[in-house]
Amino acid sequence: MMQPEDLSPREAWESYVDQRQTETTDQSQATYHYRLKLWVEWCEEQDIERVGDLSGWTLEQFRSHRSGEGIAATTLRGEMQTMKNFVEYLERIEAVDEDLAEKVKVPNVPDGEESDDTRLITDDAYRLIEYYRNDATDYGTRNHVILELVWHTGARLGAVRALDVRDYHSDDQYVEFVHRPDQGTPLKNKTNGERMVSLRHRVCDVLDAYIQNERRNKHDEHGRQPLLCSAQGRPSRNTVRVWMYHATLPCIYGPCPHGHDPVTCEFTDYNQASKCPSSRSPHQVRTGSITWHRNRGVPKEVTRTRVNASERVIDQHYDKAEARDRMELRRRPHLEKLDFGDQENSE
Repeated sequence: MMQPEDLSPREAWESYVDQRQTETTDQSQATYHYRLKLWVEWCEEQDIERVGDLSGWTLEQFRSHRSGEGIAATTLRGEMQTMKNFVEYLERIEAVDEDLAEKVKVPNVPDGEESDDTRLITDDAYRLIEYYRNDATDYGTRNHVILELVWHTGARLGAVRALDVRDYHSDDQYVEFVHRPDQGTPLKNKTNGERMVSLRHRVCDVLDAYIQNERRNKHDEHGRQPLLCSAQGRPSRNTVRVWMYHATLPCIYGPCPHGHDPVTCEFTDYNQASKCPSSRSPHQVRTGSITWHRNRGVPKEVTRTRVNASERVIDQHYDKAEARDRMELRRRPHLEKLDFGDQENSE
């Protein structure tokens, strides 16, 4: 019988990824798969045949190798955290020396570099939504709907893609996010990501118009009716991403800020919109939405529930308000609480 320490790096990797299938979403699974695949390939290049031969020095050499390839600090941190988790698994099955995971160096990321600050800023979101709501041609289109949905719910790409027509409740004005992993539409936080999110009536008007006039009458492979629908049925994650890039092109509502002619600009082509410096991905629209929620005075506990993220994660990764925004929009309304009132007037 093979002993755990005799597993090859590739065999250990496959075993680890396999045992995590019940603990993580498909998207997280793909991330672990890719990060550790890089490590496996490096081990094979270094002729490391047994995980039992791993040492602190081996792991440090791999970290140095990845760092030397010029990857971002946040990327290196993520890869080494995954490596640490993997080595902890190897310890648990007694394939490596005890406490080897403690020798994995997970680099610190300086403040301000741990998350991407790029977002759809509120002024641009207002201009885009105002355009869509007032343009007879683009009102209620797929691009209009995806922008309104992500901006007003702060939902992730996967959550919006997972919506069915039945998950939208027009009369009661809300959408319901449901975890359906067996049918290809898991939520990132699984059942903990399930929630009902209320909508303003003007957002519902847009959804109603889209369903009545623009939505393709298609089903996915499970017989469900996707709310956001392509010619084939439920769109892929990348297709939804492309739609959002197109929905946020700045030349939609005004002159190109980069001096290009929209008629000839290559960024308006279907597969090129992501290259426009001002177009935004679903994640960047979500980031802008969460900042907007907070700037509008929506309490953290309410924002947390709507967007399905912890307060710590919101503060660290999504809430990108500038210092002046925080002062003007969040703190200044509380100044009246600092008034001495009658005591001050009597002095």
